[in-house]
Amino acid sequence: MNNPFETIDAKLSNIERLLLEIKRLPNEKENEPQAEELLTVQGAAKFLSLSVPTIYGLIHKGEIPVMKRSKRCYFSKNELINYLKQGRKKTVLEIAIETDEFLAKNRKK
Repeated sequence: MNNPFETIDAKLSNIERLLLEIKRLPNEKENEPQAEELLTVQGAAKFLSLSVPTIYGLIHKGEIPVMKRSKRCYFSKNELINYLKQGRKKTVLEIAIETDEFLAKNRKK
């Protein structure tokens, strides 16, 4: 008859190996390049909470990143997120830190 502690140890080792495999799976999925999501004008308007005419106005002014193909406009969701981030206003603290860094760097010269 087998030692029950050896059986338990073997089963625990197997469980540990399986848990490590499961833990590794989400990281592998995150590292895989994901297909870029493209939006139409209507999709971009909904995503940005703007009206369709406003989207066309931003396209006309060249203010929003757009791809045109055969009379249709497409937007990369990632580019729209970056577009939104560019409009972010800095906090007073961030401005103060940048000012201090700029002054410190220019005093050395």
